[in-house]
Amino acid sequence: MEGCLARQSHLMTSVLDLCSFLSLHFLKQFHLQKIRPTPYFIFLALHIQFCCSSRPHHHQLKNHSINTMGNCINATSSLQNLSTKTIQPLPIETMFKLPSPLPSWPQGVGFASGTIDLGGLQVCQVSTLNKIWSIQEGGPDNLGATFFEPSSIPNGFFTLGFYSQPNNIPLYGWVLAAKDSSDQGILKKPTDYTLVWSSESLNIKQDGVGYIWQPIPPDGYKAIGHVVTSSPQKPELEKIRCVHENFTDVSDIDGWIWGGSSGINIYSSRPKDRGLQYLGVSTGTFIALQNNSPATSLAGLKNVQGNFHVMPNLNQIEALVQEYSPVIYFHPDEEFFPSSVNWFFQNGALLYTKGQESNPVGITPTGSNLPQGGSNDGAYWIDLPSDDSEKDRVKKGNLQNASVYIHVKPMLGATFTDLAMWVFYPFNGAARAKVEFFTIKLGKIGEHVGDWEHVTLRISNFNGELQGVYFSQHSKGTWVSSSQLEFQNGNKPVVYSSLHGHAAYPRTGDFLQGNTKNIGIRNDTGKGKFFMDVGANFSVVSADYLRSTIVEPPWLNFAREWGPKISYDIDDEIKKVDKFLPGKLRTAFEKAIRGIPNEVLGEEGPTGPKWKDNWSGDERT
Repeated sequence: MEGCLARQSHLMTSVLDLCSFLSLHFLKQFHLQKIRPTPYFIFLALHIQFCCSSRPHHHQLKNHSINTMGNCINATSSLQNLSTKTIQPLPIETMFKLPSPLPSWPQGVGFASGTIDLGGLQVCQVSTLNKIWSIQEGGPDNLGATFFEPSSIPNGFFTLGFYSQPNNIPLYGWVLAAKDSSDQGILKKPTDYTLVWSSESLNIKQDGVGYIWQPIPPDGYKAIGHVVTSSPQKPELEKIRCVHENFTDVSDIDGWIWGGSSGINIYSSRPKDRGLQYLGVSTGTFIALQNNSPATSLAGLKNVQGNFHVMPNLNQIEALVQEYSPVIYFHPDEEFFPSSVNWFFQNGALLYTKGQESNPVGITPTGSNLPQGGSNDGAYWIDLPSDDSEKDRVKKGNLQNASVYIHVKPMLGATFTDLAMWVFYPFNGAARAKVEFFTIKLGKIGEHVGDWEHVTLRISNFNGELQGVYFSQHSKGTWVSSSQLEFQNGNKPVVYSSLHGHAAYPRTGDFLQGNTKNIGIRNDTGKGKFFMDVGANFSVVSADYLRSTIVEPPWLNFAREWGPKISYDIDDEIKKVDKFLPGKLRTAFEKAIRGIPNEVLGEEGPTGPKWKDNWSGDERT
């Protein structure tokens, strides 16, 4: 009888040990594959470990090991190791800082002075943030979001709203604090708060319960941001300030922070109207929208003063370029490189006139004989040299001679400076398509003479810090926060130019445009041996607020196209590919290709930088 019990005990021990080993094994595999197991799985695994560690005869099992195919695992030590390895800190628990400290900027009037006067309302950026509440599920990458209260606010300034961001990226943000420097009663406390939403009913992982409140402003004033608490008691009225409506503008949602089935969505905010002619100011606060709400009642700020004394002067611009000049890497298989505009003109580029196509003329190095102003009426265009051998040579560009052309413009009520950095390529190569697992050359589709591409640096006028980079990708593009950029040589962001099409991306990889069921135009990037340091050869070609300090080159005011219309039938080019595809893929391929913007399909050269809508407006996303 005792022997039977011993065998049963030994069998039970073996079964429990096997369960212990398997639970640890799967947790370890989740960790190695960077997969976040569900809370239920973690609970089950830990429960098994608890049962194993607290079973009878635990003194026999204290240092017990299981040998499985040569792998000896100690259950106790493995659990301890996994507890430190599998529970990785969230990215937001790390605060992002630029790789190198900011330099001392050249002397100026108001740039990088720490505060900006909006016309009696002084504002400053506050980036010291205290965590109030966090949720660990939902949102980007299903990692949740965290809400912060600004702290260390300068004397005399007041909070306008709290800050929030997703947990899947390092902490990098700010909100504006404000001070009434005019004694006009621009700031007032709210009269009350209304509860927008609470997480009480959510059955997901969170740090306690969060409550989002909206201030109720006095008559003639508007609330700028929300307040977040970890208790159901209303915040103190002293916690925040509302702003007189004369100093406010319409606010709009921007990037998604968190939400979904919880009944609410959290977004970052931005002015609704953005561009050179608009004075809306970004406040850094978030917007909480219930799922049935069409818009927010929160407002943004406005620079009623409308002057540009906080914009950088020419010396400061040059210092900013040297500090943040991107390094552009070209694909290892790239054939068509950039050149300077002057090199392009000096190496045989021709100006054509409608009706006189047989008599093109050469172009002076600065473009002084190009028609100025007007509109893109098709009366003139630029083309490659007429000689075939020269044409092929010029198509390849001249990287050694290439230059970057910078347009400096005030954005978001002159609280930021945009440095739009334009690169000219004499030729845009043919496109390639991805159809499931196959890469297909698209003949002439995508080819055109003259290719203008750009990236834009957005720099805070409060301190001169790089906030993010816009990567232009044909008809639109994407903003990438500084916390998500690759840097080299200090604070220089890395840009990858796609093969043939020269779209800009923040990392290497294969990016599909017009992606429909894994079918679309390929934009491949790679770190080839050729690169371009923007700071090595650049010129500031336009900055309206500096008036006569900058003289625009004549070629910038050429309103027509930098390439001829290429005659090819897109249907014929598609048919050349269609014959290699089965029926379902053929239909999907045709749909994807016809949905691609004209900027990608080619056929005709683009207009110059000054004639694109983002010259005076915000970037297209």
